[in-house]
Amino acid sequence: MRKTLTTLGLMGVMALVAACESDAERGVAGAAGGALISRATGGDVLTGAIIGGAAGVFCDDAGICPD
Repeated sequence: MRKTLTTLGLMGVMALVAACESDAERGVAGAAGGALISRATGGDVLTGAIIGGAAGVFCDDAGICPD
């Protein structure tokens, strides 16, 4: 069940991050999503937010999210 929730949460975050237009918007969405996924999986919420925020900011540089 936890794996299913994590997968669904990750897909939702990616959809939300892809809809954002600036690095700041993607960073905030990524941080929120990272914190939620971390909380759902029993991880550290702050670490999840930091990793999610960084992923949101740099996802367009990596070619994952549209510019």
